[in-house]
Amino acid sequence: MLVFRVLRMVVHLFVGMAICAFIFPLIGPARREGHVRRWSHQLLGICGIKLVVRTLPGPPAPPRALIVANHISWLDIFVVNSMQPCRFVAKSDIRSWPFIGWLCAKTGTIFISRGKASDVRRIFKGIVESIEAGDRVAFFPEGTTAAQGKLLPFHANLFEAALDAKVPVQPYALRYLDAQGNYHAAADFIGDTTIVESILAVLQAGSITAELTQLPSIPTEGAHRRELAVTARKVVADGLGYLPEDLTQTTPPAGSPPGTAPDPRAAPQ
Repeated sequence: MLVFRVLRMVVHLFVGMAICAFIFPLIGPARREGHVRRWSHQLLGICGIKLVVRTLPGPPAPPRALIVANHISWLDIFVVNSMQPCRFVAKSDIRSWPFIGWLCAKTGTIFISRGKASDVRRIFKGIVESIEAGDRVAFFPEGTTAAQGKLLPFHANLFEAALDAKVPVQPYALRYLDAQGNYHAAADFIGDTTIVESILAVLQAGSITAELTQLPSIPTEGAHRRELAVTARKVVADGLGYLPEDLTQTTPPAGSPPGTAPDPRAAPQ
């Protein structure tokens, strides 16, 4: 069964590369987005992942926004893209991943080098221009993956792009669950785990449910990037059911699917 899933994934990756190389140059942005959405959804299916998208009652997501989410796995990009294709800001290491790095580059991923102030400035300018051009841009403000149940501090630098582009911040909460509703350990991509080891763990895991919850958007008018980072982390933590005084959990809160986040306008600054 594992060998069959690995072969299916390899074939699917080559199909994606062929689409990027031969079809993308001939079609417009809307059709490219359609291909990205379908290909990402099919990849999740090959990995045995069922996607559940939750939307809280309230105003719809703004048409233009800077999208942020908690970061668990390499799967996160494809989970979001299967719902709403975005241009992701990702660490430059991903570019060297076999197949996946090339695909990410061809689908508009913006790569950033850690610790290079000049690179941050260049990426920041590119994000603002992309948002102003109508692209959906997303990034993971934790800066790295964290084990499920833990939410790292949000880095504030790239939140400045929302201020310059004069758009709100649109947060999402993401988690991966098993059949019993507990965090699925196979989804965690942390420590010294390699991308190949992580892919094999996911393919062997059987059924995984990826829950993506759209949270209330955060207005940016008159805000500071550090305030936006703190507020976004609070909203995502609430959406995941984490206690505000202790943003770590070992298991999902009993009987509390994501989607309980309050209006960010009421979140402490």
